[in-house]
Amino acid sequence: MSAAHVLVVDDEPDIRNLLREILEDEGYAVTVAADAEHARRARREARPDVALLDIWMPDVDGITLLNEWHGGDAPGLPVIMMSGHGTIETAVEATRLGAFDFVEKPLSLAKLLVTVRNALGSGAQRGGEAGRGTLAPRRDLVGTSRAVAELRERLSRLASGTAPVLVRGEPGTGKRTVAALLHEQGERARGPRVELDLGAVGSAAAVEALLGDDGAWARAAGGVLVLHDLAELEARAQGRLFECLEQGGADDAPRLVALTAEDLPGLVEAGRFRADLYHLLNATVVHVPPLRAHAEDLPELLAHFVDRMVARDGLAYRHFTVAAQNRLRHYDWPGNVAELASLVRYLLNHGEKTEIDPGAVDAAIAELRPRIDVAATAMPLPLDLPLREAREQFERAYLQHQLRAVGGRIGELARRVGMERTHLYRKLRSLGIEYGTRDKG
Repeated sequence: MSAAHVLVVDDEPDIRNLLREILEDEGYAVTVAADAEHARRARREARPDVALLDIWMPDVDGITLLNEWHGGDAPGLPVIMMSGHGTIETAVEATRLGAFDFVEKPLSLAKLLVTVRNALGSGAQRGGEAGRGTLAPRRDLVGTSRAVAELRERLSRLASGTAPVLVRGEPGTGKRTVAALLHEQGERARGPRVELDLGAVGSAAAVEALLGDDGAWARAAGGVLVLHDLAELEARAQGRLFECLEQGGADDAPRLVALTAEDLPGLVEAGRFRADLYHLLNATVVHVPPLRAHAEDLPELLAHFVDRMVARDGLAYRHFTVAAQNRLRHYDWPGNVAELASLVRYLLNHGEKTEIDPGAVDAAIAELRPRIDVAATAMPLPLDLPLREAREQFERAYLQHQLRAVGGRIGELARRVGMERTHLYRKLRSLGIEYGTRDKG
């Protein structure tokens, strides 16, 4: 299935560019518009699934656009209003006029991503063909290897059930796609799929975000609740979740799909994860194989990513030679499919030749995964540089080191270095640090 499409409407270029980068990194297709005229055209042509709409714009304000769109030819498009401090009352009023929700500027990335996911999984009809009461085309796993075929068959058997599912796999293997398939192929496909990123929410707010009156559990009624980074759930929230699952509940109780890259048995042994919750979830497990276990799928995966990025993002087409494909088949892929997608994007953006040869592949890998041969504590201090350059050099090395340590997971990196995720994205971008693409799960 093609990525959900987000329309971002804001007259500030910095905000448009930042939102595009963040949302594309989370796997969404993004169209941006600077004013109402371009927003109307983009809505007709791009047929977005959700819109992020600024209230104040130079030609027509966001409230006027909201009224137009909810009375137009495709009613039900979820609209999230973006408002500065002085327009909060207006944003609240916009929810009474049909807006799904609002986010306040300066934007909190965690709030923004959760709101977008909720809007897409709210049960509100989506634009385009899906908005007329049909289901969007179903996605599938890419590959014909035995490992992928077995995973595809396991998902087919589990999709129609209601028991909780634990999806385990290394970072970047495709756990998010597996969760989506369990929803799309099952009896609850027409119900909502609500996703909660526990790493983004933080432990203090986890119970309310998960089990509050308007929490993810309640919003996912009749559908599927996907919990990202299960190991991030703190002890009290683990207990509450176990109680909900143990009690069963009404027929419309959501089906839980929990994703983790962590060693849960080790966390149980260390006393950091409840044994009863682990054993309950471990009764139905889906293991997502690392890319090195199905490297024979590389040619098909390469073709998939090239075609998607050329068609969706307008990148120039380039072809991987057989020698380049063989080079990639023998690479260890520590970042799995997410690393492959990042590599393909980099190579499509760099180089003038139509063909991509092994030399280009080696250079790209060296650029995207700079190796530090000494411990971070042994890194020589850049004392002979101007302060600004020295600070940037240190920050780049520090963040690259920490990014590798957390397996490329931005939420974990934000907690580890003590930065709010929006600021962290900006810092990574300003330092030229590649931090992967969609499918970090």
